[in-house]
Amino acid sequence: MTAEAASRPAAAPEARGVILGEWIAARGGLVLLASGLLVFLTLPLAMILMRSFEDRAGAFVGLANFVRYVQTPALAQSTWNTLTFAAIATVVVVPMAFLFAYAIQRTCIPAKGLWRSIALLPILAPSLLAAISFIYLFGNQGLLRGLLPLAGLSSIYGLPGMVLAMAFASFPHAVMILLASLSLADARLYEAADAMGTSALRRFVTVTLPSAKYGLVSAAMVTFTMAVSEFGVPKVIGGNYPVLAIDIYKQVIGQQNFQMGAVVGLVLLVPAVVAFVVDAVVQRRQKALMSARSVPYAPRPARLRDGLMLVYVVLISAYMLVVILMAAYGSVVKFWPYNLSFTFDHYRYGFEEAGVEHAYGNSLVMAALCAVLGAAITFAGAYWVEKTRGADALRPVVRLQAMLPMAVPGMVLGIGYILFFNSPANPLNVLYGTMAILVASTIVHFYSSSHLAAVTALKQLDGEFESVSASLKVPFYRTFGRVTLPVCLPTVIDIARYYFVNAMTTISAVVFLYSPKTTLASISILHMDEAGAIGPAAAMATLIVATSALVTVLSLAAEHFILRRTQAWRRAAAPA
Repeated sequence: MTAEAASRPAAAPEARGVILGEWIAARGGLVLLASGLLVFLTLPLAMILMRSFEDRAGAFVGLANFVRYVQTPALAQSTWNTLTFAAIATVVVVPMAFLFAYAIQRTCIPAKGLWRSIALLPILAPSLLAAISFIYLFGNQGLLRGLLPLAGLSSIYGLPGMVLAMAFASFPHAVMILLASLSLADARLYEAADAMGTSALRRFVTVTLPSAKYGLVSAAMVTFTMAVSEFGVPKVIGGNYPVLAIDIYKQVIGQQNFQMGAVVGLVLLVPAVVAFVVDAVVQRRQKALMSARSVPYAPRPARLRDGLMLVYVVLISAYMLVVILMAAYGSVVKFWPYNLSFTFDHYRYGFEEAGVEHAYGNSLVMAALCAVLGAAITFAGAYWVEKTRGADALRPVVRLQAMLPMAVPGMVLGIGYILFFNSPANPLNVLYGTMAILVASTIVHFYSSSHLAAVTALKQLDGEFESVSASLKVPFYRTFGRVTLPVCLPTVIDIARYYFVNAMTTISAVVFLYSPKTTLASISILHMDEAGAIGPAAAMATLIVATSALVTVLSLAAEHFILRRTQAWRRAAAPA
């Protein structure tokens, strides 16, 4: 008894330290995450709502700004144009993406990995690149301008060019969703259809399409939301076709009318929120396609079908490559279209005279900070939400905040940051115009998708790891460092790559927040295009693509190396 009693004082402080550490990890971490999202997301959005009810002097005017918006024909027309543009882009992109995903997942075409990689290339490029390429192809001095009358068009500028460029920019996002949607199927359904003598077309309509309907809805909502909030494409190739994103830019930057900018921002937020809600409702109704008794479906060769699908995939891949390569070609042509000799003058002009060297360096710094800090914050935040205990009342609030950026267009977020951080009464005003606010806005803008990826990885780990660690009095940080993080390291690398690429290509939020010292490469493309320097603009867009591609390749190589050296447990054991 004496020895046991003597041992208690030594064990108690350690136990209390572990319990205190768990308490801090659960409550302190959640409070820190919730506070960060409150300051950098919720309060800026709340500021938009407040300013929409005020006049220029800050006096409350109720719905007067909204009434003025409705009574302004140009603004009302922009709303209709935005919805038209988004609807047409969705109708064009989703069937294209579905057929492409179907060819990859449900046919026996060769080189599927190659076609999939080409389809995802637009993710590495700013949306401005597609607009610039179509100007080279179909603009007033375009290479293929003579083909426009055959399509019943007199000019590429306006809605036609916007739809073509948006199809390029949003296609990979729709394809990724539909690839996942078509990846699993129960072969028994197809066997039953064959046994009943069902035709291929009827089988496609009654079996394949119903099983992919949730993916189709999600792809449609993502494409629609991207088109509604797109700024770069309408700015470069939109011509005289006004949309809400351009109106926000004019109201805030051109006229310094923050009240009307806030109203337009709220109007822009409505279709994005509606699309987000529809997608969330559809996802809740989704049921599992594979059960324990299901037999995985494997496509069988069919010469005619596979041949047609291969032709289609090649055409879509050619479309993607032509858009990227046309911008690259325009960046090394001396004077389009009169002097097609090879030159690097556009790159030199951009770096020496247009200040692109400074902007490109800023983009690299911002992208690197977003990759490192974004991955760390996102994964730590997901860990606090999913793997710690306590503060149960705060968790639903944090989950809601984590999903909110997915429904908020970048333009709206940028306005919120102007109104909130540019206020002299805000002690965080010192952040405005700095690299820090660009990093913060970019991380918040792309937080939802990264958070979902981290949560998905963490949910694959049994909660018993944390329970056993707590029962053995093992500090939470040791379990996190030795078990959780190593297992989820590939996902962390993917999140870091996602942040880097998006930070290099983003425009919508940061266009309101940069200063002369923090100009970014994507913003410099806008400036050069406005100045009529389309060659240097193409050069910078090409440089962004090359940088994103290089970082992607390096991150994939690092991920492969890490998996080989530290993730041997993932490989199946050889049979005895």
